[in-house]
Amino acid sequence: MKKTTFTLCLLLAFILSHPVIAQQERDSLKQVEYRDSVLMEKISSLPNILEIEKLPSSSYYKAKYKIYFKQPLNHDDTTLGFFKQRLFLLHKDFDKPMVFTTEGYAAEYGNIAFYQNELNSIVDGNEILVEHRYFSESTPENAGWQYLTVENAAADHHNIIQAFKKLYTDKWISTGISKGGQTTLYLVTLYPEDVDFAVAYVAPLNYGVEDGRHESFIDKNGTRKERKAIRAFQLELLERKDSLIPMFEKHINEKDYTFRIPIKEVYDFCVLEYSFAFWQWVADTEGIPGEDAGKQAIFDHLISVAGPEYFSIESGEGFLPFFYQAANELGYYGYDMEPFRDYMDITDTDDYLSEIFLPDSISDIEFNYRTNSLVFDYLEEGKPKIIAIYGEHDPWTASGVDVKRKGMIYKFVKENGHHATRISNMPEKQKEKILEVIEEWMEE
Repeated sequence: MKKTTFTLCLLLAFILSHPVIAQQERDSLKQVEYRDSVLMEKISSLPNILEIEKLPSSSYYKAKYKIYFKQPLNHDDTTLGFFKQRLFLLHKDFDKPMVFTTEGYAAEYGNIAFYQNELNSIVDGNEILVEHRYFSESTPENAGWQYLTVENAAADHHNIIQAFKKLYTDKWISTGISKGGQTTLYLVTLYPEDVDFAVAYVAPLNYGVEDGRHESFIDKNGTRKERKAIRAFQLELLERKDSLIPMFEKHINEKDYTFRIPIKEVYDFCVLEYSFAFWQWVADTEGIPGEDAGKQAIFDHLISVAGPEYFSIESGEGFLPFFYQAANELGYYGYDMEPFRDYMDITDTDDYLSEIFLPDSISDIEFNYRTNSLVFDYLEEGKPKIIAIYGEHDPWTASGVDVKRKGMIYKFVKENGHHATRISNMPEKQKEKILEVIEEWMEE
């Protein structure tokens, strides 16, 4: 460390003692400052830009900005007021493609200096990362839930795209992961001319609040041996329920979790959730404790895969907008409790989403089937250019995009993949095909 510091001091003394080098350094800094001021001036001149702040970024980009964009609370009635929507612009060049990332939740990670969407390097492009309305810093003040709709969110994205297309005139690619992937599908459905094509990762399109396809998917997922190991662990949790509940309650008290249902029912839901969460994120049965494992090992594994935090009021606060959307338009998944009914304190799982995740003030919601019908119809009858990527074992694949027409939508399912499936970790042949399609669409 001392040697490094001494070397740096010598280098600084060398630069300062050589006026030509020092002047070159000052000129370089001035060029950077000039470029930044020109970029910020151009961006600030766009409609509805409220605030802009330069952020640190990786060397891949020339500049990165946090921007607050003015959006109507309700796009059908602008007299109701406006709110600030947060987005991040990662600038490479105005004449390069734009990757438009529709985040389905908060977008805090946009602040990370080294953040980069994998599509940026594939298409050598810029990126706009948009935080979803009603999440984190993009939450309207004193607004009713009735304005948190798919149509309003898609209109948010449409407004941003139309504004930035004044500067970025090359190809536009919409993308998103999970709920963000859903959001991308809604955007291309409602505004098909806004982007040239879309890449949706692990994006579900559910039939209802409890879709119905996930339970049978899980029941057939993996090998017979894997399913047997998962079922045996769930039954072990229930058979040891009386001895594990004290540990469960202690964990809850230490974390200060509270719930809308009794603790023993929370435990039952954790057992039911285990198989869904396991296939979504783990998908490797080697780590499941056997029936001869001690209480601590059994308990620790449950907490690591499907702990009570997910069902807590505290955890749900940041995701409350999502659960409202799931009950209202997006849909969700159900549970099959038949194999465990004799062991459980709960009698059924009907309307569990409202009972567990929504406060009484918004729990009585009638599901809007029209929204996803629009997407289904567009995928069947429109002219979408979509690459849909899924993992074989991810339960959300059960309600994934259903491709009925070849040549319009490309669906790729990674063997043994789960919810973290991306282009970068696809098998080589599938990756090559994806890149081939992207290249073809980029050249059109």
